[in-house]
Amino acid sequence: MARVATNKEGHSYDENNDAQKMVFDLGAFVGDLTVEEDASSDDISLEGLQQELEECKNDDVVANILSKGTKLREYTKGVENNIRQVELDSIQDYIKESDNLVSLHDQIRDCDSILSQMETLLSGFQAEIGSISSDIKILQEKSMDMGLKLKNRKMTESKLAKFVEDIIVPPKMVDIIVDGEVNDEYMRTLEILSKKLKFVEVDLMVKTSKALKDVQPELEKLRQKAVSKVFDFVVQKLYALRKPKTNIQILQQNVLLKYKYVVSFLKEHGKEVYIEVRGAYIDTMNKVLSAHFRAYIQALEKLQLDIATSSDLIGVETRNTSLFSRGREPLKNRSAVFALGERRKILKEIEEPALIPHIAEASSMKYPYEVLFRSLHKLLMDTATSEYHFCDDFFGEESIFYDIFAGPFSVIDEHFNSILPNCYDAIGVMLMIRIIHQHQLIMSRRRIPCLDSYLDKVNIALWPRFKMVFDLHLNSLRTANVKTLWEDDVHPHYVMRRYAEFTASLIHLNVEYGDGQLELNLERLRMAIDDLLIKLAKSFPRAKLQTVFLINNYDMTIAVLKEADPEGGKIQMHFEELLKSNTALFVEELLLEHFSDLIKFVKTRASEDPSASSEKPITVAEVEPLVKDFGSRWKAAIELMHKDVITSFSNFLCGMEILRAALTQLLLYYTRLSDSIKRIVGGSALNKDLVSISSIMYEIRKYSRTF
Repeated sequence: MARVATNKEGHSYDENNDAQKMVFDLGAFVGDLTVEEDASSDDISLEGLQQELEECKNDDVVANILSKGTKLREYTKGVENNIRQVELDSIQDYIKESDNLVSLHDQIRDCDSILSQMETLLSGFQAEIGSISSDIKILQEKSMDMGLKLKNRKMTESKLAKFVEDIIVPPKMVDIIVDGEVNDEYMRTLEILSKKLKFVEVDLMVKTSKALKDVQPELEKLRQKAVSKVFDFVVQKLYALRKPKTNIQILQQNVLLKYKYVVSFLKEHGKEVYIEVRGAYIDTMNKVLSAHFRAYIQALEKLQLDIATSSDLIGVETRNTSLFSRGREPLKNRSAVFALGERRKILKEIEEPALIPHIAEASSMKYPYEVLFRSLHKLLMDTATSEYHFCDDFFGEESIFYDIFAGPFSVIDEHFNSILPNCYDAIGVMLMIRIIHQHQLIMSRRRIPCLDSYLDKVNIALWPRFKMVFDLHLNSLRTANVKTLWEDDVHPHYVMRRYAEFTASLIHLNVEYGDGQLELNLERLRMAIDDLLIKLAKSFPRAKLQTVFLINNYDMTIAVLKEADPEGGKIQMHFEELLKSNTALFVEELLLEHFSDLIKFVKTRASEDPSASSEKPITVAEVEPLVKDFGSRWKAAIELMHKDVITSFSNFLCGMEILRAALTQLLLYYTRLSDSIKRIVGGSALNKDLVSISSIMYEIRKYSRTF
């Protein structure tokens, strides 16, 4: 068959090649076909033939046939013969391959049998797999169901176990609650009992359970027993607080706070007993602390140093009126009535421990009241801080503090109300005001608000008292009797010294606070002392003595004020202006005393021009006595001025400054005199009598070196 196909294909390829080489006229060929072949055929229609030939002209086989002019019938017979031959050849090939085909057929049949068996097997396997999948799905559903049941049972078991654990009353717990001592184990057992009591009270399902009916009576008995036992224990510990010489804070911190849970237990499960315990503690601590503060105050009162009385005022005369004595009385132990002095140290010792009275009493020490005041309030702050923290930790209630300290506050108020109306120490009152302010800052830093209202109340009580005492000092100056206060002495007056020390003390205490009201009061006091000092100065018969008196007092006041505030305030500046004006006045008076003619001439005639026409021109005869007088005694006069200054002014430096100012002014006057003489006709004749300026300058420098 292969060969036949090959020959056929070879023949076909040859015909194709021949057809490509030949060129034929299709129309002519068809014309011939129509004339010769088709004329005799009556049943064949040639309609559409031309169209079919047009469509087949590109076919190689058709083109080859047409090009050779082969008859269709012959060509058809040839094709049939060829097909028949091919068929015979194919039959021969099949016959030759018959054995192989039979073998192939058997093999195919065997394969078909095997495949049939496999199909049966796979079908059975598929059925089994479907069955297994169904079983697995059933098992999975059963597993999920069992898992859910297990989870529910575990949850039920857990809740049931917790329920049983929370509701049962173990015998050991009963033994500890009934017979055990109150210790750490007892408190742990109380916590367990508390949980059980809360459990049966809170959960609604528990209240309806039958188990509760059996357990609840036992729990109630245990609760009552625990409350009773804890109450006895706490009351016993509270009684220990009442024992003399008991360190309350150590007992609170080391004993009571260890058992603070028993109070929490009473608060939750024995409200009535808790209120009773709370009341017992408040009553105990109220009495104990009140007694402690009362005893401490009584001990402090023995250490008090009296500073001032109602008569110790700036403008009150303190001299002995005896005819044989004109000296001032000593102020007993009241050296600090007006001067702050060492008392200022108390503000730097604000956080020092409180005084221990018996130690101070053993050393015979006495203290101004502000020292005792600070010590009392330091003890109050420390005690209040400790008690406030304890009440918060032990009872969980800050309000208990105020009930406890109602007694101590009352004791302190009673003491303070007896002291303050009799206190005439304005410096001490101001120190107490500053101490209270510092104590408020301390409590603020500690973040303890329990003393806020008390400290505010004390501060409010101190300010009116200070104002009252201050007004006493002010009125003492305004109503002072000048005749009884006046002394025939130009040195600083004791009233002015009191004023300077008093004002300097208050200025020092106001430096860090800038209290405008206090500054206004000090200005009122300054105006009063100004008026009084002028009145005292006018009591001197001579103007010079009046000026010296004022200068000495102003200079002393400035020196004292500078110690309080080196930068100088308005009051200091005021007195500096007064000192400056009075110094200039004294210089003029001092020079007039020794060189009156010279000064009179310089002020009235020295500025005149001798060359100008005038009714009475300056002549040599007019100035010659002045020149000779100055030249003869200027050194002696300066010496007298020096002695006068030394004896007149209590402050040596101030006196030397005034002397130098006087000598400088004298030099200025004499220079103007010399200049005037140079302009006089014939004035050169006086040159021999003139003292050289350098000589006067030398003398001035000599006195300047003394300071």
